[in-house]
Amino acid sequence: MTGWQDGRLHSAVLVSPGRERRHDRRLRKAAARELLSADREARRAEAKRKAEELSTEKRATVTLPRAGEHGPATLRTPGRFRVPRHQDTSATLAGAYPFLAEGGLGSEGVFVGQDLYSGSSFVYDPWILYARGLITAPNLVLAGIVGSGKSCLAKSLYTRSIPFGRRVYVPGDPKGEHTAVAEAVGGRAIALGHGMANRLNPLDEGHRPSGYDDAQWASQVASRRRDLVGALAETVLERRLTPLEHTAVDIAIDRTVRGADVPVLPMVVDRLLAPGPADDPDGRLTEDGRLVGHALRRLVAGDLAGLFDGPSTVAFDPSLPMISLDLSRVTENATLISVLMTCASAWMESALLDPNGGQRWVVYDEAWRLMSHPALLRRMDAHWRLARHYGIANMLIFHKLTDLDNVGDSGSAMRALASSLLANAETRIVYRQEADQLGAASAALGLTGTEQSLIPTLGTGQGLWRIKNRSFVVQHQMHPAELELFDTTGRMTGTAS
Repeated sequence: MTGWQDGRLHSAVLVSPGRERRHDRRLRKAAARELLSADREARRAEAKRKAEELSTEKRATVTLPRAGEHGPATLRTPGRFRVPRHQDTSATLAGAYPFLAEGGLGSEGVFVGQDLYSGSSFVYDPWILYARGLITAPNLVLAGIVGSGKSCLAKSLYTRSIPFGRRVYVPGDPKGEHTAVAEAVGGRAIALGHGMANRLNPLDEGHRPSGYDDAQWASQVASRRRDLVGALAETVLERRLTPLEHTAVDIAIDRTVRGADVPVLPMVVDRLLAPGPADDPDGRLTEDGRLVGHALRRLVAGDLAGLFDGPSTVAFDPSLPMISLDLSRVTENATLISVLMTCASAWMESALLDPNGGQRWVVYDEAWRLMSHPALLRRMDAHWRLARHYGIANMLIFHKLTDLDNVGDSGSAMRALASSLLANAETRIVYRQEADQLGAASAALGLTGTEQSLIPTLGTGQGLWRIKNRSFVVQHQMHPAELELFDTTGRMTGTAS
């Protein structure tokens, strides 16, 4: 295209829009190629620089010969040092790794002694362990042959708990071992037996827990009296009462309580053997209660007379740090022991129901004697199942775990109750056992082969502690004053005072 402007001839080239877009694309592609080329060059230069630096560093580094150095520096090689894998027993490896041990139960609680594996102090407190979630049942079972030190351990556990605000109840002490301990800690031992002035009235109201109004307390006392008199009758009869006999007992107690300010057992016996005409117009009640009346008569006029036939001359004071019922004067009469223990359990129950009673140890010594009586065993089972509700820790002391096999017949309800006591105790302490008892102990406690082999080798005061699924071997340690107070071998050694 041509034209004239300002007297001059001008020409111009006209480009279509499509050609203009193609031109721009070519320019952009060319620019991109230049950028990519520059980037590749920059990367090559950086890689070359790093390679030269690495090569320079390698040339400047002095390395050991492949075969190692000579002279004083011999055995130094650039290769990795390799040794064969070594296996040995834990007893041998303990010398190389002396600081591997069970972490223990912490530092809160009552000092017991020394953990023989870790060498550290061993402490135990069922209430603290329960609060920390380490156990769910505060009950304890302790087994050990004569002379192994189990009685000293039991006494240390409960006496060392007293400064922490705990109280101790021993509802039956067949050998009188806890009497001196109770007196030493400011408590009281109640001794009962033939020829003594002490009397124990089973119909006493007992300790009144706080928070009970008059109606609640009256109902509680009436229920406990019925249960206690029924348990006493069952103990003497050696069988359960029939419904007709229960009715006769209920009516006799009710009439006795209404007609006396201080009801006593002889009055109940009289009511059972000779009910009033208004209560028994046709003589059926007399017949229903005849056997129960004669059974209870043994406690007031027969061979068991002299202990339950009048008002109580001793009192159960739950505020004392320790209460023990000394049965050492009646050990020859198994029925009398059971009756006394049943009455003591009723005493304790009124105190255990007190929400302000605090935390308490309840110690059942010589358990093989106590568990042979069905009424006592049922009460013990109730206390163990309600331990958390009552805030108590029950302690059951055996000579050997096979003592449980002597309770009732195999497969009987009594055998099941006895086994449940062990099942409801998450703390099991085993002192030395005879070789023929190892299998039974291992089966009852679920011991491992190593734990089973340890038991016959334990020395005096040494015990295997099974606390839920954890095990400890502990040496019990005592102060000389404790050793003198807790010693049960005085008559054998000639040191008895």
